[in-house]
Amino acid sequence: MSSAVSVGPLKRLRRLRGTLAMRDLVREHDFSLSDLIYPLFIEEGINKAIPLTKLPGIFRLPEQDLAQEAKDLFALGIRYVMPFGISHHKDALGSDTWQDDGLLARMILTIKEACPEMVVIPDICFCEYTDHGHCGVVHNGDVENDSSVQNLVKQCITAAKAGADMLAPSAMMDGQVLAIRQGLDNAGYKNVGILAHSAKFASSFYGPFREAVESELDGDRKSYQLDCANGRQAMQEALLDEQEGADILMVKPGTPYLDVLANLRKETHLPLASYQVGGEYAGIKFAALAGALDEQQAVFETLVGFKRAGASLIVTYYAKQVAEWLAEDTMS
Repeated sequence: MSSAVSVGPLKRLRRLRGTLAMRDLVREHDFSLSDLIYPLFIEEGINKAIPLTKLPGIFRLPEQDLAQEAKDLFALGIRYVMPFGISHHKDALGSDTWQDDGLLARMILTIKEACPEMVVIPDICFCEYTDHGHCGVVHNGDVENDSSVQNLVKQCITAAKAGADMLAPSAMMDGQVLAIRQGLDNAGYKNVGILAHSAKFASSFYGPFREAVESELDGDRKSYQLDCANGRQAMQEALLDEQEGADILMVKPGTPYLDVLANLRKETHLPLASYQVGGEYAGIKFAALAGALDEQQAVFETLVGFKRAGASLIVTYYAKQVAEWLAEDTMS
């Protein structure tokens, strides 16, 4: 006698992929401009934009061009920017960042005056403003945690006073989020949010950023940024930031750490951010320039990948170009 086992009808999953309309109907994840934050590099003391050779299509902007750039970005549909300053007044502490007339404050004021509805989320750190390139106070070759945190709080209050809507502390100092939250609250800035660089890894993918901000580093940042091998430690860092009062948690870089992002999504109800850093941008850009891949399709695929892994928002140097692509698609 035959002992054949019936397995039922063939499961035809291709039914849901047969046409564009059907694929659109069942699409699980997508992105929009409202998910994207655009980093800006602003250098004081220059008269014209400087193209970045390691980040083709990205420029260091002179302060005099910042207002118009903000207006142009807003017209394209971009609503969120993260300004980074390239200071000509560096010292051992990065003290320009807590001066009311310093570059950080001026950048925020300029953007908000030119485009009041633009949400300004400045990077909060010291590497662009110190002569040693580290993210805090250096003593005997070591970055001191607690004194660095005290200076971060001063920087945050200055940024909030200038009109920042949210702050993005990226120094990876222990206790920085708690100290910043308390400092902002005590100074009367309870409504200024914190987008914490919670799981920021010591990564080779930051390479092009060094050129962008002219940050010459003595040594490395491995004593305070995360080891790329440690996913569980990254979870500890992020969940501690949530306990300390962060409003959004960020995993940085993006693509090499999608597992961390996906695991974190299971552990928190906070919005999550992913930063598609300079090396990720450059990898796609140079491959596209060599004709190795379709740039737009590759970028859209990576952005959907971040969303699928759990990101609510994405910081990317591609935000402006994505806005231009979407505008072209609308016109066609």
